[in-house]
Amino acid sequence: MSYAVSNLRRQYQQAATDKQAGEKFYQLMAAYTEQDAVVLAYKAAAEAIRARDASMFNKLTYVQNASKQFDQAVKLDADNAEIRFLRLSVESNLPAFLGLSQHVDEDRQFLVKTLLTHPKSGLDAESFALVRSFMVERGHVSEADARKLEGMAG
Repeated sequence: MSYAVSNLRRQYQQAATDKQAGEKFYQLMAAYTEQDAVVLAYKAAAEAIRARDASMFNKLTYVQNASKQFDQAVKLDADNAEIRFLRLSVESNLPAFLGLSQHVDEDRQFLVKTLLTHPKSGLDAESFALVRSFMVERGHVSEADARKLEGMAG
């Protein structure tokens, strides 16, 4: 099993839109037992995708597991933009009444600041493009920052 981040990134993007890919991604990540912060963030994202496809009865359990795993990943590497991006992409889609979206503003600000420092952001070109398009398309940046980001090469 490959836990290379480029591989996980691709599988996560497929899992986000396809239920079968989501289940396959969840199974892969459920078997992960190491402590790499970025891989743990993908494991948390897999839990969140599982919640999307689970019965109403099980949704909350998966979301709570994802939240705990994101906390662990951020503790291990708080300055990692990819971890913050994954957490934001999950938390910004959760219903507010769950009370599990408390990092949205913090992660949004962290990512805008990080993106604006690119190419010194620590993100490779693929990650930069992915995070930038998510942030701009979902309205997580001001119009002025969106214009600056649009003008930046990946």
